[in-house]
Order: sequence, then C-alpha cells, then structure tokens
Amino acid sequence: MESTASSLVAPGTTLLGVDEIGSELDVSIVLPVYNEKGHLHAEIDRIRAAMDASEHSYEIIVVDDGSDDGSGEALRGIEGIRLIQFLTNRGSGSARKYGTRASRGRVVVWTDVDMSYPNDLIPELVREMAGYDQVVGARTSEEGTHKAFRVPAKAAIRRLASYLVHTPIPDLNSGMRAFRRDVALQYVSQLPPGFSCVTIITLTFLAHGYTVKYWPITYSTRAGTSKFHWAADTRRYLLQVIRMTLSFDPFRVFLPIGSLLLVLGLAKLTYDVVDNDFKVAINTLLIFLVAFQVFVIGMLADLIGRATRSVYEVQPAAGYTQDAAPTFPAAHRANGTASRPVSAKPVPVVSSTAPSPAADPSTDAGADPRVVVASPTREVP
Repeated sequence: MESTASSLVAPGTTLLGVDEIGSELDVSIVLPVYNEKGHLHAEIDRIRAAMDASEHSYEIIVVDDGSDDGSGEALRGIEGIRLIQFLTNRGSGSARKYGTRASRGRVVVWTDVDMSYPNDLIPELVREMAGYDQVVGARTSEEGTHKAFRVPAKAAIRRLASYLVHTPIPDLNSGMRAFRRDVALQYVSQLPPGFSCVTIITLTFLAHGYTVKYWPITYSTRAGTSKFHWAADTRRYLLQVIRMTLSFDPFRVFLPIGSLLLVLGLAKLTYDVVDNDFKVAINTLLIFLVAFQVFVIGMLADLIGRATRSVYEVQPAAGYTQDAAPTFPAAHRANGTASRPVSAKPVPVVSSTAPSPAADPSTDAGADPRVVVASPTREVP
C-alpha cells in the first residue's frame, strides 16, 4: 500500500494529513485549471500576496483538468501548492468537487484563474462568512462571451431557481464563492461535472436551509480563451433546468401545471355536458389523464428528493452561540452519581492501517497497537 501511494507523489514531496499539520487550516482555495498557461503564475502570485497579508492560514489546491497547452508542466514548477492532475478533461465541476474533497480548511473558496475575478479580495470574502454558511461573489456586470445568448438564458434560469427556493438570487453562476467545508461535503457527490456545479451548490445550500450571502464584486474580461461552446452549453443549460425542476421542490413547478390542466379539463367537461348532451369527448379525458400524470411525476420527484436527503445534516451557521456546563443538583450528587467534567476524554479510534503509537500508561491506547487516540472535535477529510 505504501509503495503504491509513494509512486504517485513527486520526489521530495510529503503528503500531510490533518494530524500532521498540527492545527486545522482556516481556508482552502480550490483552483480548477484547463489550458490557462499564460497567466497561472500571475494569478497564483496575486492570491498568495493577498492571503499572506491576511490573518488566515491557508492552502492552495490546483486541479489541472487535463490541460494540453503546457499548464500541467507549468504548475509542477510552482512551489507551495497542492496539485492534482487529471489525464483527461473531466469538467470544471469535477475539478471543484475533488478539490473540495481534498481540502483541509474550515472554509473552502472556489474561484477561477482566468483573471476575471478579484482574487486579491479573497480575505475579505472569507471575513464576510461570519454568521453565514456560504458567501457568493455577486457580479455587478456580465463580461463573458456570447452575451446575446448567455444573458437571457442565465436570467431565465436565475428566475426559475429563485422561484424554486423562495429566495431572490442576484448571481446564480458566479465562480467565486466561499463556503463551510463541513456543510459542502454532505452534497459534493451531487455536483454535476460541468459549469453548472456553481449553480447546484448555491441551490443545495438554500434548499436545505443554509444561509447564503451575496457580496458584490467587479468582474473583468477574462484572460486567454473562453471555454464556452454555444451548442454544448445550450444543451447543458436545458438539462440544468430539468435537474433543478426535479431536484429542488418539484411541487413548485408541477403543482401549478397540474392544477391548470385540471381546471382546463373541468371547463372542457362542463362544455361537453352542456353542449354535447352529456357526451364526454376523448380530448377531455386526455386532458384529465395528462393532469393526473403531471401530479404523479411531481409526487414521485418530491418523494425521491426527500428519500435521498442526508439523515444527519450539519448545523447551519449561527449569528451567536453560548455554551454552559451542565447542572448537577444536590439530590443528584447525593445519589452517588459523580459529576462528569465538561471536557470528555478523547474517544479511541480504531484504524487497521494507522502506525502503532508509543505505549503510554496514562492512556488506553498503549495496550493495543491498532488504537490511535484522536480528538473528538478533529475533522479528518
């Protein structure tokens, strides 16, 4: 197992887990890259300069999504980054998904390396997280290519998304955002491989009751070549509308449509009874059948969505919390039940692959070489 792992690591590189880092990181910055060789150094240097001047500990995770312009070779020469390279292009969503899974910070930041987003403001974006589960950099202008198609398509999808989650959404497709890692890990498996992953992560947070804040940012003309393709992305937009409709509160869409068809069927039935001497036309029955099918599809979509939700969900961010030690009345102590301290003893975690810790007579872990004492509040990615 060790030889297999070491063969995937560059010489002189050490893989660090959360325990080896010593303390949990504040921020993990995930950068998906596909053919961005010309400005990689400039963008990463800009991010580093901003984060070095901040109060946050951080790491930069770059996911090379099968670049064929030399971006992979350029990234290997940049020190101080965690690099994941795929041999084939899997899509921006896949890059963000696996970068998030590899992250170690409490807050994960998604952004692009095409010089279009103000990445020097990442520290401010993270500070806006106070009391929120996700902060989205809401663009104040549209600088992308094919504006004649993209602007109305995005506006239509944004209105549908706002209707589905009962919340106004100023920017649904922004690629710059920060969110809680523990919340996102519940849903990253649901992210699509393409550009619509940023849309889905916003809707997923809102649909499950997590708070999302929109922070205005400026948006610049991208460097390099746009990856937008009108034919392929038109199909993706249409599929995105269908996924959104079926995944997030489907009754918000199917119930009005079914009700409209039902009213239309009743009106047509009334006409048949009055003008056709109680003879019901075939098209009237078809309208009722279609209305019934729409109701059934909505019910099935809602049922599947509820059945596939996580049994346990991470608590949403709170604006203020207060803790207190438990109270043990005198009668409780008189019964011989000892008061337990507020901080519990660390819970042993059994791992068959963990190295054997040194024997320590003060702990229970020394007797069994498979037992590693881990903090109960430490999160291991």
